[in-house]
Amino acid sequence: MNSMPSETTGQLSGARNALVLSVYTAAIFTSALLLFSVQPLFTKMVLPRLGGSPAVWSVAMVFFQSLLLGGYAYAHYLMTLKSRVAPIAIHLALLVVALLTLPLSIAGGWGEPPASGYAVWLLGLFAVSIGLPFFALAANNPMLQAWFVRTGHPDGPDPYFLYASSNIGSFLALLSYPVLLEPVFTLRTQNLIWTWGYGVLIVLIAACGALLLRSPPMVVANAAGDDHAPAPSWPLRLRWIFLAAVPSGLLIAVTAHISTDVAAAPLLWVLPLSLYLLTWVLVFQSRPLLPHRWMLALQPLAIAGVIVLLAIGGEQNLLLTLGGHQLCFFIIAMACHGELARTRPAARYLTGFYVALSFGGMVGGLFAGLIAPYAFSWIAEYPILLALAALCRPPHTSTVRGNAVVWLLVVLAALALIGLSFRTGAITEFLESERVWVISAIAVAAAALALFLRTDRWRFAAVVALGLVLLRVYPADNGRVETVRSFFGVHKIVVTPDGQYHVLMHGTTIHGAEKFLNDDGSPVQGRPEPISYYHKDGGIGRAIAAIRERKGGPIRVAVIGLGSGSLACQSQPGEDWTFFEIDQTMVDTARDPRYFTFISACEPNMKPVIGDARLTFAKEPDGAYDLIVVDAYSSDAIPIHLATEEAMAIYKAKLAPQGAVVMHVSNRHLDLESVAVGIAEENDLKSWVYNEDSGRDAEYIFTTDVVISAREEADVGRIASDPKWAFTEATEGQRVWTDDYSNVLGAVWRRLVKPDE
Repeated sequence: MNSMPSETTGQLSGARNALVLSVYTAAIFTSALLLFSVQPLFTKMVLPRLGGSPAVWSVAMVFFQSLLLGGYAYAHYLMTLKSRVAPIAIHLALLVVALLTLPLSIAGGWGEPPASGYAVWLLGLFAVSIGLPFFALAANNPMLQAWFVRTGHPDGPDPYFLYASSNIGSFLALLSYPVLLEPVFTLRTQNLIWTWGYGVLIVLIAACGALLLRSPPMVVANAAGDDHAPAPSWPLRLRWIFLAAVPSGLLIAVTAHISTDVAAAPLLWVLPLSLYLLTWVLVFQSRPLLPHRWMLALQPLAIAGVIVLLAIGGEQNLLLTLGGHQLCFFIIAMACHGELARTRPAARYLTGFYVALSFGGMVGGLFAGLIAPYAFSWIAEYPILLALAALCRPPHTSTVRGNAVVWLLVVLAALALIGLSFRTGAITEFLESERVWVISAIAVAAAALALFLRTDRWRFAAVVALGLVLLRVYPADNGRVETVRSFFGVHKIVVTPDGQYHVLMHGTTIHGAEKFLNDDGSPVQGRPEPISYYHKDGGIGRAIAAIRERKGGPIRVAVIGLGSGSLACQSQPGEDWTFFEIDQTMVDTARDPRYFTFISACEPNMKPVIGDARLTFAKEPDGAYDLIVVDAYSSDAIPIHLATEEAMAIYKAKLAPQGAVVMHVSNRHLDLESVAVGIAEENDLKSWVYNEDSGRDAEYIFTTDVVISAREEADVGRIASDPKWAFTEATEGQRVWTDDYSNVLGAVWRRLVKPDE
């Protein structure tokens, strides 16, 4: 008889606990989903303002990390209030006000960037356009966890498992964007879906608040954790900041490296961030899938692996280096975040812990995303952060000699890398390079010191730093290299070992080359001959000659993208050529006769139009140009806003009667031919595609993919009857790219399955 009330009470308590857990998990998951899906969504809206530069993503990351700190600090302050109702009421009011600013849009007055100070301008644009809704979202994770502690749920004393739930939402949001959202929905539709999701989140958070208010006051007072748990010391707080800063900075540095020194396919930008989020998911599990001791054991090997990869370079071995850099980053981040999870405080200090984490994330982001690009002429932040990662090891790490599982993983990874190296030819270069041997030996020695001799972490970091310094000062095997860095990336000017060629590179893509010495070693005299993609017998050269022949006289030409200035020497006396370039440092490099002489020899009075071509070119008079050459791609990345239906409409408006548009679409990762043909057809233009293997790579004369579009067949002259040019219609069923829709993943897939490629 007396047992029924007790059983009933237990059942009610169990049902309530299940409800609390479900609602709080759903709210935290949804909040994280919105928090990280808005990052690629809004950044994609902003990209056209600055030429689609990868640096826009880096600055966006700095903004989001900084505002995350603000949200965490706000949550920490609210949870210090004595009132139970005030934090709930204040936060719900903030969320509702933020909802009134949606759907997302770029704030008025921020349409055109200034001539300099792009990073500061971008931060301002993000702040006024998206600052309030993102700030409100940023506070949810620590605040909801603190509320959960106070509901009296049995898991309340250690609520960090909810952080894993949050990062699962973040992880899924990030991966689903390029795979599901971008290919299917327009930007406007994505924006509306996100806005509705924001409204659903407010309902969920209101439910969380109601569950908290219905908790017994005594439970709320006592559930915040062990009153006897000591407060974290300041050295421990500083270590939390350091442990959070290093992987946060590495995230941006790795992204910058694979975007500029290896390959710049835009889809690769989200992969490091996805791995970064995955580490948070894994380390805060109650039973981590990858034990922390394994990650500590593998961390020195990962650091050594990055040093070896940097020494080898990535030009010929993209698969090996892309996979290698990201795997090593994952291990290093796991070791750092595992230390944070291991040293996390009692639940009562939860919000302060998250403030320290977000502050460290902001510091790392500021260093790698804002300070480093202006302080260094190359991606120096990457090796600097690697050396700092060596200091993230705990003071006394036990030896791993007896850990059979770790060594099995190491052996398997080594065998896989050796096999891949043989398959890609990397091992041949390794054996032939003295520089690689020396630097790799130092990297291996550093790893051995950390693993076997239990060397002090400062000595380990010093040996790592030595190997990284040698990377910069040890002479390279492929000639002299100078680097030029700006907001828009790192460009390398490579002088071949024999001094015969000067080559402009962005990442692994050559953007221009000039022959300075003849085969007999004598200097080249007179007007330099355009080579690389701009040779007279290539697609662009043939298009220029055909339009000139069709007109029967001098032509007016607009060129979007300067590069080394090669096309300047395609001009003839009496012609008017205008170059549009977003990067002033690129103009300075092309003008410098130490590097290239195309401009000084062929267009010494050239006055390029500086700024994003989508904005500057639109201001040109209609009907002004006989030929427009669109060649604005950085490495293998593309500024999407220059390859949309609306962009082609602008080009068409600027064409003179019988004019033509030439788009240079050579790309290793994306099929852009069908994109160019599609946007041309939507503007009632006919298109012809050129692709022919030059067979002259040794002379720096390369195969080019070119699409020429015009109103009528007669407008392209002899190209219409040239068998090397194929008249091409838009692919049936393929959606045309617009300012509101693009499908990068689809372009990647078409390149993979394209026959005869």
